[in-house]
Amino acid sequence: MTNAITIRTTGLGLLTWAVPFVVSFLFFDRSGQLAISQPLFKSLMVVVFGGVGVALLVVAFRRVTPTPRSGLVLGCYWLAINLALDLAVLVPFAKLAVDAYFFDIGLRYLLIPMIATAMGAVGSHKA
Repeated sequence: MTNAITIRTTGLGLLTWAVPFVVSFLFFDRSGQLAISQPLFKSLMVVVFGGVGVALLVVAFRRVTPTPRSGLVLGCYWLAINLALDLAVLVPFAKLAVDAYFFDIGLRYLLIPMIATAMGAVGSHKA
């Protein structure tokens, strides 16, 4: 198995967090208030995160041998990156309690290892 954790995959993992974070600013007005309804915002952010994540996994698997194990390793690594960045940046920035963050946002990141493992499994069958 090709090592799933490299500088390149770290950079791609950082992008899975940074792109949705930057996109989220499009939905706030100058005073920092949400310019659309909160349910719509949450739905849009899940779609943006999912789309960016899947696209970057495709890029990652160009150099990582696709297997369920490599997908799981890569997905868990990206999960850790996203959670760490949220806890360091988003939680203090949004003044969220850590438990509220996990219930409202953090659990969604479990999609990363789930999708990465599935992509690795599918890729290993194709190879």
